[in-house]
Amino acid sequence: MGIYKQPNKWQCGPFALKHALLMRGVLASEWEIARLAGTHHDGTDEAQLERAARHYSCELPTIRELDADAARQKLIEFLRRGVPCLLCVDRWDHWVTAVHEEKGEFILLDSERPEVIVVADWPRLRDLWIYDDEETAQTIFDLHPLVPNGRVPTKARFSLERAHHLRQPANHGLAQLWDVYVEDLIAVCRSQDSQGGRSLSLGEFLRRHADLFVDELMAWHGQVDRNAARQILERMRFVADTYGLVIRQSDEKRTIAAISMILSLWSAGEFGVEPLYRKVPVRKLR
Repeated sequence: MGIYKQPNKWQCGPFALKHALLMRGVLASEWEIARLAGTHHDGTDEAQLERAARHYSCELPTIRELDADAARQKLIEFLRRGVPCLLCVDRWDHWVTAVHEEKGEFILLDSERPEVIVVADWPRLRDLWIYDDEETAQTIFDLHPLVPNGRVPTKARFSLERAHHLRQPANHGLAQLWDVYVEDLIAVCRSQDSQGGRSLSLGEFLRRHADLFVDELMAWHGQVDRNAARQILERMRFVADTYGLVIRQSDEKRTIAAISMILSLWSAGEFGVEPLYRKVPVRKLR
């Protein structure tokens, strides 16, 4: 469920909807979306994707513009409100997800590309997006915003800086496991918009406690790569900042326990661990 390349040509629709849902903090498998939509080897049309979106309490309407400037403006309006939009490109042959616009550049999630995260200027996006209808001689731009039926407590705040960070080869592992980080952090943190009391960012929390986490992990386990452990914490901070997730100060102790547990499970899975507290042989009493 992370951000990775699609395995075949025909599954771009479920991947595009998965990416849009992920921007809203909703975790969904492309295989489950394909099942709900009724995807087949000919692909997935907008009606099928709309049906699948309703399963996740979202609407996926079709908005049609016949003018390039009007289409651009409409897309920017949705993206600046934090609403991801599905676009059918390459003469209606491929689905991508537009997630952000900044300084005239658009961030797209295109599961056909190895890096998935694509930054395109308007002329490039326009040429991908336009459909020339030979029968009517019209130029068509269809966009499909993913609109939730209720309030969304968690949504991604992408930026060009974050997109370029994830496009770096060293961060492909983070992109591929994006959903795992999101799922864990939603359980540990809270949305900044929902905070009633005092809170702190995960970055500030880790500034206070990262050394404690790593030192204790090294002391108890002994074979952990210290830099790798710090990288896990930095990835958590990056994802939490992207979604505006923070920690209530009243939950600080609970969060220390939760992240300590996550790091312990990660280190045991990554580096292995000897069995602990083996059963002590007991001499039978007569």
